[in-house]
Amino acid sequence: MTTHPAPAPPPGARAYGLSTARGVFAVVDCPAAPGAEPRGVALLLPGFTGSKEDFTLLHEPLATRGYRTVAVDGRGQHESDGPEDDETAYAQKELARDVLAQAEALDCGPVHLLGHSLGGQIARAAVLLDHAPFRSLTLMASGPAEISVSQQQRVKLLRDALAVMSMAEVWDVIQAMGPPEEVGGPARGIGDQDLLRRRWLGTKPAQLLATGRQLCTEPDRVAELAALPLPFHVLSGAHDDTWPVALLDDMAVRLNAHRTVVEGAEHSPNADQPLPTARALADFWDTAGRERT
Repeated sequence: MTTHPAPAPPPGARAYGLSTARGVFAVVDCPAAPGAEPRGVALLLPGFTGSKEDFTLLHEPLATRGYRTVAVDGRGQHESDGPEDDETAYAQKELARDVLAQAEALDCGPVHLLGHSLGGQIARAAVLLDHAPFRSLTLMASGPAEISVSQQQRVKLLRDALAVMSMAEVWDVIQAMGPPEEVGGPARGIGDQDLLRRRWLGTKPAQLLATGRQLCTEPDRVAELAALPLPFHVLSGAHDDTWPVALLDDMAVRLNAHRTVVEGAEHSPNADQPLPTARALADFWDTAGRERT
């Protein structure tokens, strides 16, 4: 696993608790850069084992394009609270309702929604509940249904370990084995091992168990999504073991979506190649914003 030094949030970014009708969620909120024409707001949802820090490298280049970006820890992730043992609290529909509440709490009109990996499937569920709060949906390294068989096996190993070990013990095992692409994959862009350990220990076991099961059993809902009057963007790296790139290509066709493949990136384009990823996002949002006005 390659890592990079953990970057500091850009000037003007704030970390705080976003109060919503469904609780308080930890966010990093970065405004558009001074002098840039404000062009919209984007809500960024992290993936399995991830957190709001996975988007740190995107904030500044998107701010220079005029976009305010709000990266969020979902319920039970890192610095957002949630029950330790109640998996029902992390049912996909519950997490989707959280996203709707977050968009409402921003109180800025429709937002561009982006979900990375698991976050993409949660974002999809939110949009299917109510697409009105959103200008567009970007699925980043997030496929149409369940993850690949190899990744399902790795998620099952994690779930089996969590059944008999503490979070601290599982962390030690993950470090000894090396995190697989989906389990710990977003860590690729963060070199601060203390931060990685803190966010792992801050994540609730029930959240990992419930969402890991979702990743392994998610049905294909692309046809439902395609029926919505919303601009879609399917973005991925040039290689992805969690959902094969050819599968993402096909999903984009089924959605009539804008398609971006980021060269030199794998499952986390936001960390592997943040500048071309940010450029592709801003280009899409510029167009999507015009379509929805």
